[in-house]
Amino acid sequence: MKMKTWKRFGLFALIGLLLSWAIACTPGSESSSSSQSGVREVEFWTMQLQPQFTEYFNEAIATFESQNPDIEIRWVDVPWSAMESKILAAVSANTAPDVVNLNPNFATLLASRNAWLDLDDRVPREIRDRYLPNIWDASTFNGKSFGIPWYLTTRITIYNQDLFQEAGIPNPPETYAELAQVAQQIRDRTGKYAFFVTFVPGDSAEVLESMVQMGMELVDAEGKAAFNTPEGEAAFQYWVDLYQQGLLPRESLTQGHRQAVQLYQSGQIAMLASGPQFFQTIAANAPDIARVSAAGPQITGQTGQKTAAVMNLIIPRNTDVPEAAVKFALFVTNDENQLAFAREANVLPSTVKALKDSYFQQLPPDASPVDRARIISAGQMSSASALIPAIEDIQQLQKIIYENLQAAMLDRKSVRVALADAAQQWNARH
Repeated sequence: MKMKTWKRFGLFALIGLLLSWAIACTPGSESSSSSQSGVREVEFWTMQLQPQFTEYFNEAIATFESQNPDIEIRWVDVPWSAMESKILAAVSANTAPDVVNLNPNFATLLASRNAWLDLDDRVPREIRDRYLPNIWDASTFNGKSFGIPWYLTTRITIYNQDLFQEAGIPNPPETYAELAQVAQQIRDRTGKYAFFVTFVPGDSAEVLESMVQMGMELVDAEGKAAFNTPEGEAAFQYWVDLYQQGLLPRESLTQGHRQAVQLYQSGQIAMLASGPQFFQTIAANAPDIARVSAAGPQITGQTGQKTAAVMNLIIPRNTDVPEAAVKFALFVTNDENQLAFAREANVLPSTVKALKDSYFQQLPPDASPVDRARIISAGQMSSASALIPAIEDIQQLQKIIYENLQAAMLDRKSVRVALADAAQQWNARH
């Protein structure tokens, strides 16, 4: 599932006071959401999983309720685009669900306001150890766990074998250094671009993640800029050089990731960074391109780090049924259910045991491009994590870096000045 683009959160300014008041309350007892029969209700919100996975969740919920007759699950599916505003308003009004499906980046905005239940005392160490440690850490803030990992995606490289053959390149690049060479060779021999990446603030974080992969640290322990360094300068210079050498489409400064998808499906670029599930989209929209598409590993820098997108389950601090909510969240994310949902949704599980299943480790005899992509994607998880730190205002940091990087790409600032200006602008906010 595709990585969610960050949004602006001006709404916080309007409801900050109300939010602070609402979350100051402590969780109630389990009995306050119990019916007269003693059954506790757990309200469970997911993000846009109906109708495709309705049968899966209905069966899973029925199984949980049969095992826990004193708990009743009320499942509410929320459109992806509406989740952030709905959960923000619900937390503010003290009407939040008991378990909610979010990504760590947005969840951190409320973790900083103490909106979520601290899980460190409620999830024993032996259970936490069942999850991939680098993925569990993605849902921590100030050393406290606020989320339980659920499903994952990690980028791969989808590439056009015909264009690679025309350019005389046998394999897709695996590092950014190789990518620069491949970009030049494809441009010279085919007249087309190797790839498209967006520098539009608020859109894909791929460039920001690439800089981390190249060794640039974004912020220090106090949240101050840590990127005005030789590593940061090299990362800025890399993208400036590609753009000024004509190896990136000019519209990369003004168009978002959707443009990359359109260009790949029309055969105008040779590579696309996306998830394995995108093969199905290509097959539906551009069958001729799908027939010549293959999967390669995610491109990385000298750090060797790979990025993963994480979906987790969060429990609001004000839930009246904390024990039942934790129990259900751990049920949804246990080995068996993670494996079943990952197979159903073409994503990756976040537990160690489920990821070791042969489905993610061995190619079937009649392997399809989707099968190959899945194996490559799963194989990256040992070095994958959420590369963007879970800090408040992270979308503003992306905006500041992208705007200054664009200025350097357009020769309006030197790389050093752009980097220093970005650091100064970020630090002025803190």
